[in-house]
Amino acid sequence: MTTRDAMLERIRSALADATPPPAIPRAYRLVSTAGTEARVALFCERVGEYKADVRRVSDPAGEIAAVCDGRRMVVPTGLPDAWRPAGLVEDIDLSPHELDAVDGVVTGCTVAVAETGTIVLTAAPHEGRRAITLVPDLHVCVVEASQIVALIPEAIERLGDAARRPLTFISGPSATSDIELNRVEGVHGPRTLVVLVVG
Repeated sequence: MTTRDAMLERIRSALADATPPPAIPRAYRLVSTAGTEARVALFCERVGEYKADVRRVSDPAGEIAAVCDGRRMVVPTGLPDAWRPAGLVEDIDLSPHELDAVDGVVTGCTVAVAETGTIVLTAAPHEGRRAITLVPDLHVCVVEASQIVALIPEAIERLGDAARRPLTFISGPSATSDIELNRVEGVHGPRTLVVLVVG
């Protein structure tokens, strides 16, 4: 018998006569009745509270061009042609040093959550691999109104099989308050997040 097996056997013996703890009721809201406009408005409000630049647009191409004007931007290979700014660099396994040399990234998303102001990326073709959204200092993310759900459980359900892959949950620009509770932005990812909500 290994040391591990002996330790686990002692734990099982000690717990054999123990009364199991009572079940904890979990009355989570799993589905929302909020309409599209209410979800979009709440999402915009919550993302704005995180100090992101949130813009409601009917056609993102012009806004993307304005935000990216004069900047060297990286884009994932599956980004729609209409969202591709001038002067782009397509991500074909760019190294961390090459990613650090660009000014920002333009991506789409898989789903967004209104209640928490969270954007979820699954490394889909129009989102690219995780590194391109973490290394550059600017992230321009296009979120379609139809992608916005009200609650986290709805987002997880919408992710389907993609929920088994590594996911990136983004709630505003990267920031930390670990050091003496002073907010520092851009520590773990982009310092600036521009969210273009379409529709």
